[in-house]
Amino acid sequence: MSTIQDFTGYQPTWCPGCGNWGIGVSVKLALVQLGLSPSSTFVVFGIGCSGNMNDFLNAYSIHSLHGRSIPTAIGMKISNHEFTTLVIGGDGDIYGEGGNHFIHGMRGNHDITVIVHDNRVYGLTTGQVSPTADKGFKSKSTPQGTLNIPFKPLDIAISQGATFVGQAFAGDTVSMVKIIKSAISHKGFSLVNVLQPCVSFNKVNTYAYYKERLLNVPKVFTTKKEALSFVIKARSDDKLPVGVIFKKDLPTYTEMLTQLKNNTLVKSPKTTDIDSLLEEFI
Repeated sequence: MSTIQDFTGYQPTWCPGCGNWGIGVSVKLALVQLGLSPSSTFVVFGIGCSGNMNDFLNAYSIHSLHGRSIPTAIGMKISNHEFTTLVIGGDGDIYGEGGNHFIHGMRGNHDITVIVHDNRVYGLTTGQVSPTADKGFKSKSTPQGTLNIPFKPLDIAISQGATFVGQAFAGDTVSMVKIIKSAISHKGFSLVNVLQPCVSFNKVNTYAYYKERLLNVPKVFTTKKEALSFVIKARSDDKLPVGVIFKKDLPTYTEMLTQLKNNTLVKSPKTTDIDSLLEEFI
């Protein structure tokens, strides 16, 4: 049985009070409580403050290129689909630079869990506006306020093929552990969007801001229509739903690959005679 110490790397260097601390502890606790071990867990990190967790979480991990965490995780999952596979990234990394991979990862229902640190800014580069920032948000890159409407990850995930959609709050680690455990246990593309205060560069979306607006999800919705209606209604009421919002069981990408029915790719016999293959093209 693994312990939280088994999953612990170097001492984090996040700002004191940053929501990343709560997310980091919650991820470790979820992995331990699920009976997983560092040697059976793939984790791919994006670029940003969340990506620094690559040094703080012990597992088979890769610190990927900006926006490329999801396709990297998909490749790792296909190569050895017996491993639990997580993506840990920020709102800029997943929804901005990696937005196309986010959509197509859901479309394929790849069996990975994507945990997004959503603080509405690019914290590592000192607070530029991110895709999830509210219209009018002022930052170093938008001193007069951003003109864009915010990217809506829950709406996009529910409508575009994710089979598990949840949202957590970095200030409530007990609930976050439960949501992350449910996401990892689900077979299919799982999104956990974490409302995460950035204490250094976002003075609007603070812990107090979130606490005033949190809305517990009353039940797990199993149809897209119900889930979207709930999310849209909550937003119109200036509420932020937390909990497991949507879940549906469908075949995963790796389950549909005939090449993986008998074994993992890493354990399958390797092809050394390529002459028969070359004949098709000569």
